[in-house]
Amino acid sequence: VVSTQSTGSIGNVITNLRANRNLFQDRLDNLKEYMGYRKVGKDLSNRIIRWFDYLWAQNHTFEEEDVLKYLPDKLQAEMAIHVHLATLKQVELFQNCESGFLIALVLKLKHQVYSPGDYVCRKGDIGREMFIVKQGMLQVTADDGRALATLSDGSYFGEISLLNVGKNGNRRTANVRSVGYSDLFCLRKEDLLHALNDYPEMREVLKEAARQKLARDAKPQQDEESQETERRISFTNSVELADTLGKR
Repeated sequence: VVSTQSTGSIGNVITNLRANRNLFQDRLDNLKEYMGYRKVGKDLSNRIIRWFDYLWAQNHTFEEEDVLKYLPDKLQAEMAIHVHLATLKQVELFQNCESGFLIALVLKLKHQVYSPGDYVCRKGDIGREMFIVKQGMLQVTADDGRALATLSDGSYFGEISLLNVGKNGNRRTANVRSVGYSDLFCLRKEDLLHALNDYPEMREVLKEAARQKLARDAKPQQDEESQETERRISFTNSVELADTLGKR
């Protein structure tokens, strides 16, 4: 009986895999037909197809909501906690938060995938969500495209505008671009505020952590500006000395 049950279970798994693959292929074929009908350019078409291939290779064929929506709410919550809580605990911003608050946030996380070269956010945009890097690599870039910093697994960004910390309020303070394919968790501002209604003491904890990160991020820029100022003063003093000696 056990052997029959095992064989049946394996057969069901294989059948489901084939069904998923067929459904995935049908969606991709329909998309290709649509892009052809709309005369979408080759470059954009290839990017979209590569994105679908990446999803399949990473077992992200379906959105998590579609996969889990048939489970009871309690089981959905337990699954989300099991899958995502460890990632959330790695984020410096949340390391001093109580577990109940973290669980409330975990249930609100949305999974997003970005393709190579995609901008997740741009400087000056209004920030309505923050992001946590589950897997991948992204770059913080200057307005001229120069890479200022690299973000990888466990990194987070967007919390400054989300919490209205700093001189820019709810505006994005930097451009963030995906280097390769990047898996991110997105936490919307409205979901964070909803959780903070139940855990109001966590608001100041988050703001203080965000301020500390903002100060650390600003220090290298301040040091660079200070060094540039010193170079200019030194240059000015040298010119003035040369003028003085020339007049003598």
